[in-house]
Amino acid sequence: MRDATYVLDAILNNETELPIVEHTTDTAGYTELIFALFDLLGLRFSPRIRDLADQKLYRTVNVKMELYPQLKAHISDLIQTARIIDDWDEMLRLAGSMKLDWVTASLMLQKLQAFPRKHPLMRSLQEYSKLIKTIHILRWYADEANRRRLNRQLNKGEALHSLRSHLFLANQGKLRSQKDEELRHQVGCLNWVTNAIIVWNTVYIEQVLRQLKHEELSISDEDIKAIWPTRYGHLNVYGKYLFELARIGQKYGFRSLRLPTL
Repeated sequence: MRDATYVLDAILNNETELPIVEHTTDTAGYTELIFALFDLLGLRFSPRIRDLADQKLYRTVNVKMELYPQLKAHISDLIQTARIIDDWDEMLRLAGSMKLDWVTASLMLQKLQAFPRKHPLMRSLQEYSKLIKTIHILRWYADEANRRRLNRQLNKGEALHSLRSHLFLANQGKLRSQKDEELRHQVGCLNWVTNAIIVWNTVYIEQVLRQLKHEELSISDEDIKAIWPTRYGHLNVYGKYLFELARIGQKYGFRSLRLPTL
């Protein structure tokens, strides 16, 4: 079992108002079978796969490779489309069960992999995954704008991990407890502080942008896309933290922006 199946569990249990339509990850969070499950659920799985040139590409029997001479040497294996067609209803039933939260993706895959001989539904999912994975890899090569977008999205994820690593200084950044409740408290507190910093950064980034526009400086949408609220160079994570309950909810206005020395 890879962590990718548990990521799918989390996406299906998304409780925010923002609909999730795509998941980007690196090779560590990638497994071939997930391509099928994401597509059946109406989502897109977009991993950045290491050693992409060594990955197998597949085709259906009706694709004439003579029309694609540059790909002929790279696409030799066939997809067993008959398995996909025969088990299509079963695959949709599985997707519906996960969508309605009748079963989790991680539990279902564990059950399918537990059979002494490979379950027919597992075989069909693997064939369908080959198709979706091939489309993803070809799109990665052919569409530079899509490739840049996915890499930018992955960099945002790495920036979030870097912020959490910077904040997670207690016990030398290690989870030492073996009790589930204590682990949940520790991880929950880390998420809470991370979210608070992202909100604070977002609010003051907006103030900075307003100030720059007030100074009639030109700011493009592309410039704004490069600004992420996960910066932490201005934070001092050491010392004491004081939370005054009496001040929570009160409005004190914004702090003055620090102007660069000219």
